[in-house]
Amino acid sequence: MAALFVAGMPLAIAEGPMERGVEQWMERMHGAPCTRPYAGTFVVLSASGAMASSRIWQACDGQRQLERVEALSGTPRTVFRRNDEVRTFWPQSHVVRVDRREVSGLFPSVPVVTGAAISQFYAARLLGQERVAGRVADVVWFKPQDSLRFGYRFWSEKDTGLVVKLQTLDAEGRVLEQSAFSELDLNAPVRADQLSRQMDATAGYKVVAPSVVKTTAQDEGWTLRQSIAGFVPVSCHRRAVSAADEATGVLQCLYSDGLASVSLFLETFDARRHPAQPQVSSMGATQMIAQRVPPDAWLTAVGEVPLQTLRLFAGQLERTR
Repeated sequence: MAALFVAGMPLAIAEGPMERGVEQWMERMHGAPCTRPYAGTFVVLSASGAMASSRIWQACDGQRQLERVEALSGTPRTVFRRNDEVRTFWPQSHVVRVDRREVSGLFPSVPVVTGAAISQFYAARLLGQERVAGRVADVVWFKPQDSLRFGYRFWSEKDTGLVVKLQTLDAEGRVLEQSAFSELDLNAPVRADQLSRQMDATAGYKVVAPSVVKTTAQDEGWTLRQSIAGFVPVSCHRRAVSAADEATGVLQCLYSDGLASVSLFLETFDARRHPAQPQVSSMGATQMIAQRVPPDAWLTAVGEVPLQTLRLFAGQLERTR
């Protein structure tokens, strides 16, 4: 059995590997969360050393996918998801925030995208098999075909396809961020109706549901002069910051290539709140730039993509009215 070294990491090549294309791997991993209910402890570690852990329960019931994520680090909170409906419980302040999120059950969560030709921008290669949280997993490398996106290594549980570990890699193959189950029970007695009842148990909490209006960038007077290779529009919403500004608020437009995603947040420029100079920050695989966009808008672009990709989005963004 041969060994392959990727980014300094030896991986055994499995005998008679099952070759799949990018779309086949993505389809298998997208469908995995509903293969069987599970519970586990999930840990995220960035290259800077920052670490976060959560306890996850997930189950499906027909077309409904239910998920409970309880933070084990940082501020206490529990996030429930029922398909695209999300409720975040903050026990210290007794507040529940209701929102919607167009994502899949992958870790990290990525948008469900139609129209993205993902195989044009990533090449899939099966590297071998390893054990994660006691489960045998296929190790798959998604190598980017250009410099506009990061690379990924997925550990896909052999029987179900569930992503049990994920690494995000920079252009040199260095690990920017790693997430994995440290413990996983694929026979957990988790029921979708039980999670649904827990999600609806808001008694004693103040329910906050910000106004969200579905729209498009074009309808809001924005366009990209030239599209960014591989990234297609997924959704666009106007979110009110407070009840007083429902007519303005923050516009969020999401773009994705089927794996990586970029969110553009646009709001009215306010010299009292926004700095005069552009801002750049990085945390693990997540990059952020914030800058003024003529004539009177403030843009915050966030995504798990190289910084140059965010700069391309910012440079192509144009006000049409």
